[in-house]
Amino acid sequence: MNRTAFLLLGMISLCMAAQDPARFEDEVLGIEQRYDTIWDSSTETVVFTGSSSIRLWEDLEELFPDHQIINTGFGGSQASDLLVYSDKLILKYQPKKIFIYEGDNDIFERKSPNSVIRTTKKIIQKIKQNNKHSSIVLISAKPSLVRWHLKRKYKILNRKLKKLAENDTLVEYANVWDTMLEGKELKKSLFIEDGLHMNTKGYDLWYEVIREHLK
Repeated sequence: MNRTAFLLLGMISLCMAAQDPARFEDEVLGIEQRYDTIWDSSTETVVFTGSSSIRLWEDLEELFPDHQIINTGFGGSQASDLLVYSDKLILKYQPKKIFIYEGDNDIFERKSPNSVIRTTKKIIQKIKQNNKHSSIVLISAKPSLVRWHLKRKYKILNRKLKKLAENDTLVEYANVWDTMLEGKELKKSLFIEDGLHMNTKGYDLWYEVIREHLK
């Protein structure tokens, strides 16, 4: 095998590994074990799930003390991963409301907005089949420093997420994109050193948006 073919094979292998849902098995198991000890099945539940912007929201439960909040965010995930693990991360808790944040990593990994929407529709359908009364909030993709060059695709995705919500009475759209901008420019003070994940200032802005969907 020549060097070019070897490198190409290596790149393909890495790409497949990055898209293999099995890479989250241990993390998902850890989430289940954590909530098995504290989740009260007799109390109405609100699930927040999706990628690291949800997982890293450390004071989420404290911000909504009147609700039983389950945070099943798993870092690095894409919509396709959430679809695979939706039974364990969403449905088992029989939530009255589900907040979903996916699409950020999908676009970065060169998936199209339409691809994200197709998978999101499958997630919604699965939730409805489990409980037709559950309501769903689709959180828009957020802007970030390191992915600002992809802003056009994120804005397309957000428009499609908004339209999806407008066409379904059980689905809402939470726009966190606009609140993180100053005019047309990104508020740089909202991020930690990696330029992707938010600090407390960023989450404070998210809270102002999310609380309108959880009263």
